[in-house]
Amino acid sequence: MNKWAKTPKSCTLAQIIIRKTMAITVQIINRSTNKLPAYATEHSAGLDISAFLEAPITLAPLERALIPTGLFIALPEGYEAQIRPRSGLALKQGITVLNAPGTIDADYRGELKVIVINLSNEAVTISSGDRIAQMVIASYTRINWELTEVLNSTERGNGGFGHTGIN
Repeated sequence: MNKWAKTPKSCTLAQIIIRKTMAITVQIINRSTNKLPAYATEHSAGLDISAFLEAPITLAPLERALIPTGLFIALPEGYEAQIRPRSGLALKQGITVLNAPGTIDADYRGELKVIVINLSNEAVTISSGDRIAQMVIASYTRINWELTEVLNSTERGNGGFGHTGIN
C-alpha cells in the first residue's frame, strides 16, 4: 500500500514531510504512579490519560466526578490541550467526558483533572491507572475583532441547522 495514500491530495510533498516529522516538546510533571500519557499507535492523535486515585471511585448511573491524573504540563504559547472521551470506554462502560472537548490553556499550571460521567444504567468503578480520557495537543490562532455593519455574502448565507437537508 502506498504510504501516502491517506494524505489529502492538496498537500505538497514538503507539507507531508513536515506533518510526518513535526513535534513539539512539552514539559510535564508526573506525580502519579502511572506511565506518562502515550499514543496507543503510530497514527493516534490523542494521548491516553489515566486516573490517579487513592481509592477506586464507583459512579452510579448519571453520576459525575472530577478525576485527578497527577499530571501537570506547560504547553508552549499557541497550543492547547483538548481532553476528549475514549470511544471504547464510552461504548463498553458508558463513561464519557463532560465539557468535551475540555480545553487546557497554555498558561494553566495546575493538575490535569477530567470530569467524567456514567451514562450507563449500571454503576461503574474507576480505579487508579484506568485510562479515562485522551488528550490532543492542538495549535490555535488568536483573532482581533473588526466591528462592521455588514458581513460579506456567501452561498449559504444565514441558513442554520439542517438547512442543507439530509442525504
